[in-house]
Formats: sequence, C-alpha cells, structure tokens
Amino acid sequence: MTEAIQSDSPVLFTQVTVYSLLACAAQFAAGYLFAQIWGKKCSVTDRWVLVWLFYDAIVHITLEGPFVYMSFVGTVATSDNILAELWKEYGKADSRWLHSDPTIVSLELLTVVLDGFLALLLVYAIVRDKHYRHFIQITLCVCELYGGWMTFCPDWLMGSPSLNTSNWLYLWVYLVFFNGVWVVVPGLLLWQSWHALQSAHHLLGDDSRKKK
Repeated sequence: MTEAIQSDSPVLFTQVTVYSLLACAAQFAAGYLFAQIWGKKCSVTDRWVLVWLFYDAIVHITLEGPFVYMSFVGTVATSDNILAELWKEYGKADSRWLHSDPTIVSLELLTVVLDGFLALLLVYAIVRDKHYRHFIQITLCVCELYGGWMTFCPDWLMGSPSLNTSNWLYLWVYLVFFNGVWVVVPGLLLWQSWHALQSAHHLLGDDSRKKK
C-alpha cells in the first residue's frame, strides 16, 4: 500500500528542475558580475542595488521575453525548446503560464518592454549619478509591485484554481520565493527613495533658510 502511494507521488527533483534552478542562479551571478564591473565607483549599497537591477533586467529580457514570444506563436505547453522546458517546470506550480493566460501575457508584455528598459535606465542613472535616479526607481518599483499584484489577485479571487501548493517546492520556492523577491526588493528600494527625497527636501529647506 505504501509503495503504491509513493509510486503515485510526483518526482520533485528532475533534471529539468535542477537545470532550471541553476539557470536562475547563473542569472543572479551574471547580475552580480555586471554590478561589480559597472558599479566600481558606487557605494556598497548602490552596488547591491545594481546587482538587483542587472538581475531584474536579465530575467525580464532573457526569460520572460521568450515566454511572451512563445505565447504569441503558440503556448509554452506546445513549445519545444530549452526555455519552454524551464517554463513548463514553473507551470507545475502555476498552470496559467503553460496556456498563455491573457492576463499573464499582458502583464509580461508590459514587464519585458517597460520594466526591462527602466531597469537598464536606472542602472545608467545610478552609475552616472543622474538627478532623475529616484524618479525612475520609484516608477520601476511601482510597476514591479503592480505586476505582482495583478499576477496573483485575479486567481486568488477565483479560489486559486491555477496554483498548485501541494508540496514545498511548488509553494515555497516557485510561488513564494521567486515571486516574493519582486515584492520585497522593490519595497526596500521605495523605502530608500523615500529617505533620499526626504533628505533632499531637508537640504533644500536648510539652504532656503540660510538665504533668508
């Protein structure tokens, strides 16, 4: 009886699972490397911001970009390539990514085009110490948070029929961790921008009082 139950249980760690997780780690490593190269003159804090921004852009362009393409020419489920296998692995946790759900594709189209561009523009603004740095940072973070909310809220309102939370890998790694990162980090960057604008306002106020 026990053997029969075990045989029916899905195998969590397949070769595709391992390769998918390694690909995500490689993307982060690339982001870290780019940040060290381009952020040599930046503070430690801003170098870590650059790590995130490079990683963010890499994911949007090299991972989510192909998803949008596959969704326009077919679906992930009907595609046969390396990146399709990675998305099929994630689709075990959220089936909407397998069948080109209109809400998901609409959000990913916006994410790839707008968020990917804003992430790279923000890299430039930080490295060059541009005055519009925090305007871009706030805009990007709001876009990321909106994308996360609209990714899950419609499904939650319907009782989460597309989400598979039957095991720890799908729930805590695929759904919570990989999506939660795009909530926590933008939240922290918004907090950083708030303090930067607050400091700038205080400095401007001090200068005005001195002139009087």
